[in-house]
Order: sequence, then C-alpha cells, then structure tokens
Amino acid sequence: MTAAPLAEETVTPSKVGIFSREYRASTIGFACVMFLEGFAALALVTTLPVAVGQLDGLHVYALALGGFVTMSLFGSVLAGEIADKRGPRLLLILGLGLFLAGLLVAGTATTMWQLIAGRCVQGFASSVVVVGLNVTIAQSYPPKLRPKALSLMSTCWIVPSMIGPAIAGTVTELLSWRWVFFGLAILVSVASLIPLGFLRRLSPVADDERATPPGLVRAAAIVAVAAGILHFGASGLDLTHLAFAAVGVVALVISVPRLLPEGTLRAARGIPAAILLRGLSAGIYFTLESYIPLMLINQRQISVTVAGVSFTGATLLWAGAAWLQGHPWAEVPRHRLVLLGSVVIAGSSAIAIFGVFGFVPPLTASAALIVAGFGMGLVMPSLTVLAFDHCPPEDQGRYSAAMQVSQGLGSVVLIGAAGALFNAGTAVEYPGALVYGVVFGFVTLVAVPACLLALRSRVT
Repeated sequence: MTAAPLAEETVTPSKVGIFSREYRASTIGFACVMFLEGFAALALVTTLPVAVGQLDGLHVYALALGGFVTMSLFGSVLAGEIADKRGPRLLLILGLGLFLAGLLVAGTATTMWQLIAGRCVQGFASSVVVVGLNVTIAQSYPPKLRPKALSLMSTCWIVPSMIGPAIAGTVTELLSWRWVFFGLAILVSVASLIPLGFLRRLSPVADDERATPPGLVRAAAIVAVAAGILHFGASGLDLTHLAFAAVGVVALVISVPRLLPEGTLRAARGIPAAILLRGLSAGIYFTLESYIPLMLINQRQISVTVAGVSFTGATLLWAGAAWLQGHPWAEVPRHRLVLLGSVVIAGSSAIAIFGVFGFVPPLTASAALIVAGFGMGLVMPSLTVLAFDHCPPEDQGRYSAAMQVSQGLGSVVLIGAAGALFNAGTAVEYPGALVYGVVFGFVTLVAVPACLLALRSRVT
C-alpha cells in the first residue's frame, strides 16, 4: 500500500508537546475520557468472576467475556464510518451515554443473560469511544506527537490500575458485586461532564459526502452475530452447541474479509500484517486476563482483592512501556518495538503455565499477566502509529475501525477457543490445574508464531 502524505505533515519543533497551548485542551479532554474507560474496565474485570458465580453462569463465562468483545466488533465498524463522515465528536457523546446504560443493565441483572446483555452494551460503547479517541488523536496532533498522545492514553490507566481492582474487590466482599456497577455508573455520569469543553472543540463533520462501501455495516453486523454464536457454541459439547459453533465459524470466514484491509488475513507485509498482529496480541493478552483471575480465585483460592494485584501490575507496566515507546524510545523504529513486545508477551504466556501448579506460588500467574502488560504497552501504541503514519487522512476512521475489529476478532476467537478447551476439560472432570494448564498452553502456541508475524509489520 502506497503511503499518502498527511495534511499535517509538518516539522514539529522539539519544544512543542501535547500540553502546549494549541494542544492542551484536546489532551486534557481525551485524558479524562480515557481515565473513565480505564477505571471501569479494571474494576469490572475483577468483579465479573464473582458475579458469574452468584448467577450460576460459570458454564457461559466465556460468553460473558465474549459478549463485550462481540458487540465491540460491530461498534468499531459503525464508529469508523461515522468518524470519517461526521467527525469524532458524536462518537464520544454516544459512547459515554451507552456505557452508562450498560453499567445499569449489568448492575440490576437477576439472570446471567441480563448480565451478558449489559456487557454487550458496554462493549459496543467502549469500541465507539476508542475509535473516537484514535481519530481525535490522528486529526489533532502532528505525526511526531502521536506516540506521546498514545502514551498518555495508556498512562491514564495508572491511577485506575492502582485503586480500581482493590476498590472493586473490597466493595464486592463487603457489599455486593452489584455496587461495583452502580458506583461506576455514578462516577461515569458525573465525570462525563469534564470533557464537554473538549468535545465542543472537535469538528462535527469530517467528510459527509464520502460513500460507505456497499454492505460494510451489514457485514459487521453478521460478524458480531457470528462471534456471539461462536462463543455460545464454545460453552457446551453437545450436538446443538457444536452446530452453533460451526455456523459461527462459517459466517466469520465469509464476512470478516470485508471488514479488514486487503491482505490482512494473509499477513501481507506492512499495515495488513500490523493489523493482523494487533488481533493476535489482543487475543493472547485478554485470554490471559480472563483466565488467570478465574484460576487464582476458583482454583488457587485467592481473594478477589489479592487477585486484583495482577491487574494493577499489568496496567502499570503497560503504561510504563507505552511511556517508553513515546518518549525515550520514540525514535526507535516501530517494527523493532513491536517485535520486542511480541517476544515479551510470548514469554508471559509460558510463565502462566507454571502458575497453575500447587507447588508454585499462586502469584506466579499474576506475574505472567504483569509481564504481558509490558509487552502490550510496546505493541499496541506502536501498531497504531504505524497505521496512522502510512494511511491517507480520509481513511483514518476506517483504519482505526479495522484495528479495533482485528483486536475484537482476535479476542473473540482466542477466548472462545480457550473457553471450549476449558469446558471440555471440566466436563470430563479433569483436575483443575490440568485444565488451566491446557488453556495457557494453547495461548503459548499462538503467541510464539505471533513473534514471527511481528517481523512483517515493518512499513517500507
């Protein structure tokens, strides 16, 4: 793919930064939005295993996780089209409102399916917000400042990572998991007032005359439904569940190529390989993030509060690595940072395998997630910079959507496959350590070839 010159491709003086006068309002505004997203995401991850257990939904735990990602697929594509036609302002307003609604639906859940519905709304809303923020950064900052802006997005998760899991665990143990959702709903509704000034500064229209490729949104809807069907199919081993899984796989194979740039699924060198690697990296990390706390709480009998330490550490190292790639390592070629991060993620997957054994300290598994966070902090911002530095300005929304779609698909497929392995192992009553070991072994088998794919992410 030939790189098109960007409109803002100008020389940026070294003294100009993301908090300089011309960028300060945008920086503070998107930082507030990202802080809200981070606090909600980190608090809810430690709460979900408890909620699933009380609602007797362990057998559809993968679906509770996958529902969030499934709806993010559709939300990403729709958000990309809105961003390229109407600008990012509408996306951020819509996303924050729907995220609040999803929290309330989940917090009032009396059945597992209502909880899944709430998570689906949150997934849609979260993808809309992320696409809106990515396009805002691409449109508001010159190329030399984008790594720093993306670094700040990760840094905004530091405070939530330090207090979010601990607060959520304490509230869950003293009151109820429901109050975690309700408390976050109150926080989001109040704190959403902070970025209003920033939203008014954004252009409401980008390119209203731009045509949407035929069937793109329809294909996104099919993919979202297919991903949900696939996760449901992975929750059981009978013929009905297997039939659903087969239908989901076929629908994904047919529809997914329409949502990604040409050459993505065959890992063509450059942006296509970078987008594919984003999906694999996300799938690996979020599978670890899903099953490590489940193993710590239900297998190793660790408290919810202590299990939250792994999320805190992972987010801190994610933010730290993101800061490194945006500041001291800003001049390091992006593809080298992507390779380093991929190797770190693969190593963390191997560490997780050892964390399942009873003679190994339980926090070994926590260490695996923490190490994986460092790798993600290098990989994810670097892949975003690669894509935005080499795509036409009028396609920034679409490429942002493609990255989110790949991230969602990678998570759906790998979490679904891990869920199928987990359910198969528990159905035949294998020892818990063996079941979790198989899940983490599967993740490792995916992570190793991903390192080779990182070599193809270099854009020439």
